Amino acid sequence: MPIYRCNQCGFISEDTSAPIGSKLPCARCSAASTVYDTVFYVEKLLERYVAALREVKALQQNDPAPEAPAAQQAAPEPAPPALLDADMRNTKLLATPEQHAPLQAWFQSRQIEARFEHALVDTSGFFDDAACLIGDGYALFGELMERVCFAYRKSHSGVNLELGNLSQKDAQAINQLCRQLYSHTFFARYHYQKPEKIVRLTLQAAPAMRQFFDGGWLEWYAFIELLKQTQAHGQAFSCARGVKVVFPNEDLHELDVVCLPQGQAPVVIECKSGEFRRDIDKYLRLRKRLGIERSRFIICAADLTQEQASGLSAMYELSFVNLPMLALHLAQLARLAA
Repeated sequence: MPIYRCNQCGFISEDTSAPIGSKLPCARCSAASTVYDTVFYVEKLLERYVAALREVKALQQNDPAPEAPAAQQAAPEPAPPALLDADMRNTKLLATPEQHAPLQAWFQSRQIEARFEHALVDTSGFFDDAACLIGDGYALFGELMERVCFAYRKSHSGVNLELGNLSQKDAQAINQLCRQLYSHTFFARYHYQKPEKIVRLTLQAAPAMRQFFDGGWLEWYAFIELLKQTQAHGQAFSCARGVKVVFPNEDLHELDVVCLPQGQAPVVIECKSGEFRRDIDKYLRLRKRLGIERSRFIICAADLTQEQASGLSAMYELSFVNLPMLALHLAQLARLAA
């Protein structure tokens, strides 16, 4: 049975009409809410509860309380945390107008209209988890992403992966990723033919899944990396994804990932999982119109080598990185600002 919980008002409801993985308006406040399979949703909640319970017990062991009288030593079990509470990845904090307000003010000060979709930074789903799995292992998983993306473009219903020519370790890693993505509903069906070492995947029809495989995963990966580096250096910030900016002459552009650390200029990341060279001039002009230093306007291209990225950065007034280089570049920006 499909289920959703609104991150704005906390309303919980079942809805048999919406496909799993899609978004639908909350019945109480109309905010966009992601639909999950009930069994999978409960399993994920229990995982988080068990993890929180372990952490509480570990803290109690490391910092024991003074010995109390025998009658007072028995303590009740800690209550389960609230369903997808704000402490779980600060979902409620990120997906609010208030969190976006500093970015809004920054653009307004430059006579630029910024249009935000607050739900795009909602990390209560599994898009960010899946993106990190893919991004961290992209050297191995890149072909899988290309095959799935191609299948969507050609309106194919599924993908077959032959793993027999790979090493046992690589084959196991790809099979495990496919199984994990299936468990998170990124695929409609998953089947592994062990004797032939073939993984058979049926694609999800939901538009959200098609968008994820067609480059959305890279935006999520860059967004999470940016949050990690900003939080690691204790910086207050405002962040957004998919920001539509309208200049005074009514030119419209979309910025994939934007973060505004307090007291600094924004960091903009444009994410490219395919061909991007024809867009270089567009990004040069956009960077200059925004008035951002070249080091803070980043083109993250998944298929670049380190040598290619360094060469392009030397040729153009932009910062080109691949996935392994992204975290290093962001950490350097944070250190320079500290």
